[in-house]
Amino acid sequence: METVYGYIRVSTKEQNEDRQWIALREVVPVEKNIYVDKQSGKDFKRPSYQKMLRKMKKDDLLYVKSIDRLGRNYEEILEQWRILTKEKGVDIVVLDMPLLDTRRGKDLMGTFLSDIVLQILSFVAENERTNIRQRQAEGISAAKARGVQFGRPASPLPDVFEWAYKQWKADNITGVAAARLCRMPLSTFRYKANVYERTLKKEHPAD
Repeated sequence: METVYGYIRVSTKEQNEDRQWIALREVVPVEKNIYVDKQSGKDFKRPSYQKMLRKMKKDDLLYVKSIDRLGRNYEEILEQWRILTKEKGVDIVVLDMPLLDTRRGKDLMGTFLSDIVLQILSFVAENERTNIRQRQAEGISAAKARGVQFGRPASPLPDVFEWAYKQWKADNITGVAAARLCRMPLSTFRYKANVYERTLKKEHPAD
């Protein structure tokens, strides 16, 4: 008697796995047989997936919402598909792509067509992830060019900073004394002073 499984993966950056849960609950009769990993696809050492893989036996059935839940890239998706179907003898159904249902077309032609579709979809999934990363990088570069600042906002300068800076530039006090007045390390004071000087030059280019 076959056991029906479901596998869900979401990266830590995604909001939740609700969409996958909704889809899998409709086809997996026993909810405890739905395994979830909440981590990125950096490697395939996912505890829930590995636990599920150990439990699976020949002729069991695995549902996934989409093909990219099985791996992080083209090669890995194909490798996991091979392990599941060839080594474990498990059937796989990809809900977003009905053509990827190993229960159908068990003859040579059906297997051949399924393998072709799988390779195409694996490539498309990896290519889309690459395009997303490229678009993100291009967006960040464009934002930086517009002056958008990333990371934590800089803390405001203390009220005494401008006076201490001017006294330091006039050699009336040392950098150590100026930093102490501003209650910051000397290295921080020098960094803030450099930023302050660049800001002044931008605001008063002719001075």
